[in-house]
Amino acid sequence: MAIKHKISPEKLEKAAYILKTIAHPLRLSIIEHLTIKEELSVTQICELLNAEQSLISHHLQNLKLKGLLVSRKAGVSIIYSLKEKGLIEIIRCVEKCNCNM
Repeated sequence: MAIKHKISPEKLEKAAYILKTIAHPLRLSIIEHLTIKEELSVTQICELLNAEQSLISHHLQNLKLKGLLVSRKAGVSIIYSLKEKGLIEIIRCVEKCNCNM
């Protein structure tokens, strides 16, 4: 008897791609902050995470290249926001998780 899957292979593939992309504490923190405040500049993110701009910029570029964030220029600042709004659900799930690790 064949087991019927509830989630399509395409959806599983996309989920794996997203999870691999965000699988870093700083990237998860960036996404979490962008779920609270919809737009943040690189400087604001650096201050919130107490991290150097070069490190944060690297992670932001990666998230943007993978299609999870968008950016716009505002004067001399670059402002980031979530492109993939479903990331909010992943953050909520992580927040609720009581894994014993």
